[in-house]
Amino acid sequence: MTRSTRPDTSQEHTGQEQFLTVLSRDEALARFEAVLFPRTTPTEELMLADALGLPLADDVTAPIDVPPFDRSNVDGFAVRAADIATASEALPARLLLNRETIACGVAPQIPVLAGTATSIATGGPVPRGADAIVMVEHTHPAEGDAIEVRRGASPGQFISHAGSDIARGEVLLRAGTVIGSREIGMLAACGIALVTVARKLRVAVLSTGDELVQPGDTLRPAGIYDANGAIVSAAITENGGQASFLGAYPDDEATLEAAMREALAAHDVLILSGGTSKGAGDVSHRIVNRLGAPGIVAHGVALKPGKPLCLAVCDGKPVVVLPGFPTSAMFTFHDMIVPVLRRMAGLPPRTEAKVAAKVPLRIQSELGRTEFVMVSLVEGEQGLVAYPTGKGSGAITSFAQADGFISIEALADNMPAGSEASVTLFTPHVRVPDLVVIGSNCTGLDLVVGILFRAGLTVRSIAVGSLGGLAAARRGECDIAPIHLFDAKTQSYNAPFLSEGLELVQGWRRMQGIVYRPGDLRFQGTDPEEAVRAALADPNCMMVNRNQGSGTRILIDQLLGAARPDGYWNQPRSHNAVAAAVAQNRADWGVTIAPVARSAGLGFIALKEEHYDFALVSARKQRPAVQAFLTALASPEFNEAVERMGFYPTWPSVRYPG
Repeated sequence: MTRSTRPDTSQEHTGQEQFLTVLSRDEALARFEAVLFPRTTPTEELMLADALGLPLADDVTAPIDVPPFDRSNVDGFAVRAADIATASEALPARLLLNRETIACGVAPQIPVLAGTATSIATGGPVPRGADAIVMVEHTHPAEGDAIEVRRGASPGQFISHAGSDIARGEVLLRAGTVIGSREIGMLAACGIALVTVARKLRVAVLSTGDELVQPGDTLRPAGIYDANGAIVSAAITENGGQASFLGAYPDDEATLEAAMREALAAHDVLILSGGTSKGAGDVSHRIVNRLGAPGIVAHGVALKPGKPLCLAVCDGKPVVVLPGFPTSAMFTFHDMIVPVLRRMAGLPPRTEAKVAAKVPLRIQSELGRTEFVMVSLVEGEQGLVAYPTGKGSGAITSFAQADGFISIEALADNMPAGSEASVTLFTPHVRVPDLVVIGSNCTGLDLVVGILFRAGLTVRSIAVGSLGGLAAARRGECDIAPIHLFDAKTQSYNAPFLSEGLELVQGWRRMQGIVYRPGDLRFQGTDPEEAVRAALADPNCMMVNRNQGSGTRILIDQLLGAARPDGYWNQPRSHNAVAAAVAQNRADWGVTIAPVARSAGLGFIALKEEHYDFALVSARKQRPAVQAFLTALASPEFNEAVERMGFYPTWPSVRYPG
């Protein structure tokens, strides 16, 4: 097999290096598997309870018959069928009772002779001479220790014969069968206490990067919490492996190499995250080629997300370096690494479920790379609709909030709005929520959703901005669209933007304002007009904007007029992102809401009290989940909580028909 030339590890690594040959997903996986397989699966002998979820290493044959004797299926009497062949209600058959009662676990002592019967319980062994069981309700006590049988029986009635369930010597379970509760029941019924199974793969997990901080520790400046270590370890366990998280290591080549060598020696597989992008601080890929032959077999895969994936085999053991961004790491892990791990562990491939859905928005893609886009599914008027999660490969929530993904081929630069797409599900079934909310996001909305969640309702909330929410509502893709849009002509909020079939439900008021770092004299002590003039007069004063389609963006554009100051095209999608940019000195000013400014410790110049309301799809108003939403919105619990957050509740709501 041909593999790429190893990089020169002696040179100074001071800039961005290029990837080795970027391969297609299928070619990268084929190279990886060609080096790994065929291979022998390690096995071990375990007690039944410890074997749960593991595949059998060998066929298991039954050592006994199950049941091991003929047994009764009902409570009644063991009889000879010939004695009661003509029995009826009019002419019952009289049988003498033997002085024995056969219960479960009691071996019969007295044979059933012609004209006799023996009392027997369900599960009791059938005595010698008996060939049928009569149910107790078809008999009647008679004088002289006898019974009258008022219904005939055929031979074998209500008897399970020895081996009728499992026959001695038959293959009980095949090699590769994953042991579940049903399989444990079969094995236990045969008296089998120990089974030989494929041993769980021992997988070492390391995170890499100078920026990583472990959850529970204090987050230092420019640091981020290590989510990948926990996510990857949990995903390994979900797929039948035994994960050992060994911690996060800085980008120090000697220290990291020592840790990688030690981990690989004690485990079957080594998985790292980070250190694949070939920047100056990324060293993992350079170490991998020194760990054993053949080394790296693929570094750079034509996937989005997931291009930096590095696949290697070192002296027979797979070494995987996942991208550092969580969504990239988890997608490539589930798509490319899980199938390999399951095959190594003797587990069957995952079963993938797919559904058809319509994509409501145009999705940009990059030519030359197959792109996988996480989507959330909602029920539209004409079937399922797939909304891109749209948070990027660095987002933790993309995987958690998505129902599945769609694929955009490498030769396409977009997927047009209205396209029919095949969605590969992350779970076997579509999780259609009780309530779908699409539009502008607000922390106050979380309070309403929390009330519904505690009431047992599921809510899908997708943040696409006010205008995007209105478009979704008009297409019938949501129940409720949160909006905060100011109409300059009528000098009013939201109602002028409604169309036929929509009505307005008032939510709450929130103060929008200009935020700045305390002590910045360009803004401190000014009113909004003075603040904007000062910002525009200073060429070094950088703003942070909001995304197109948001109500805040409309307000900013009205504030700026034709001006486009430095930072105008920096367009984050949330109030929190604006506050973070200013607080971290990446921007000097922006527009956000008062509670967010206060939480970030920023100065605040009140600009306009905006109305955060809801466009309700009239045709869905009577749905139970929508009524529950309206009830929650009016509840004292919600109104008190939203006021504590710094908003101003407006209930009782007034509805304005569209």
